[in-house]
Amino acid sequence: MAQNLNETPRANRVHIAFFGMRNAGKSSVVNAVTGQEMSIVSAVKGTTTDPVTKSMELLPVGPVVIIDTPGMDDTGDVGALRVKKARQILAKTDVAVLVVDGQVGLSPADEELLALFRDRGVPHLVAYNKADLAPAAQQGGLSVSALTGQGIQQLKERIAALAAKAENEKRIIGDLLTPGDMVVLVTPIDASAPKGRMILPQVQAIRDILDAGAVCSVTQPEQLPGVLSGLSAPPRLVITDSQAFGRVKGMVPGQVPLTSFSILFARYKGVLKTAVQGAAALEGLKDGDRVLIAEGCTHHRQCEDIGTVKLPGWIQAHTKKALQFAFTSGGGFPEDLSPFRLVVHCGGCMLNEREMQSRRQAAERQGVPYTNYGTLIAYMNGILKRSLAPFPDCAGLL
Repeated sequence: MAQNLNETPRANRVHIAFFGMRNAGKSSVVNAVTGQEMSIVSAVKGTTTDPVTKSMELLPVGPVVIIDTPGMDDTGDVGALRVKKARQILAKTDVAVLVVDGQVGLSPADEELLALFRDRGVPHLVAYNKADLAPAAQQGGLSVSALTGQGIQQLKERIAALAAKAENEKRIIGDLLTPGDMVVLVTPIDASAPKGRMILPQVQAIRDILDAGAVCSVTQPEQLPGVLSGLSAPPRLVITDSQAFGRVKGMVPGQVPLTSFSILFARYKGVLKTAVQGAAALEGLKDGDRVLIAEGCTHHRQCEDIGTVKLPGWIQAHTKKALQFAFTSGGGFPEDLSPFRLVVHCGGCMLNEREMQSRRQAAERQGVPYTNYGTLIAYMNGILKRSLAPFPDCAGLL
């Protein structure tokens, strides 16, 4: 189903995930918190077999993504796969709620989960369910009852307090602008452009520019020279689709700052410094090396797809090496990155900051260079330093 254009994008919503053992009443608590029958509830252990996800408005938090996960004590080969899926959810979790059966108390598996939350730096709280049958909460947790509603409002308020700390207050570009500044956006309309609409990074950049009180002009590459010559003064900034860097770089005067949507989103998601440092790894690639190209969204592949066609071609042409390429999209991202000599990620507009940081950290832990589309394309076009000029804290990395 197409997203309502008035809705907050999922990547900008606080992701709240509920974890726990089977039969702790986790799904019942999720339903009580959301006020909806979001998850199937049964006395049978392991009723939730896959993560259940829903975007919604949750008062007093605001726009959120609620995630109900399978029981972390599931058994057997299939159960192990379910537990693995639940653990993967942690990579995108801004606030974790550990639901514990109040009649049983914290189990060793619960303690392991809490240690994992702390290790990953995920804000979390413990909800002791079945308060209508169980003693008071232990170890700083909160007593709740999904059956009677006891403690559910307090639980929502505590979630809201943690969510407020987790919310991303960073700007895409607005913090670099002053009211009245002119920004020119270059957005090619070609076979890979979605029919009848613009891609999310372009839309979000436009909104952030307007929120800053600045003005923007949107054009295609072939119209850019006329747009620039028609301005009474040079623009504050030109932002281009990364695929057009090669064409646009010669059209924009050297004194005018030039960057790309992908570089802006790498900054917005907190991975730009790593992406800049990783771009130079291109020069060390050898015949037979494997390169992972990862996208955060799933979409119909066009004949000139950026991830699977254009980027591999440009990388092969730049390195003059016979390389092997692997591709992932959506929620798929390998835990083991050791087979790869470089990870090239998209801008991540469909992933929240927590998940982008998790992917970056995974590459760093395993010693695999990590960069992103726009950074690498700017590097291959010899204009990475120029593209980083608007961001002084990153320009010095070259």
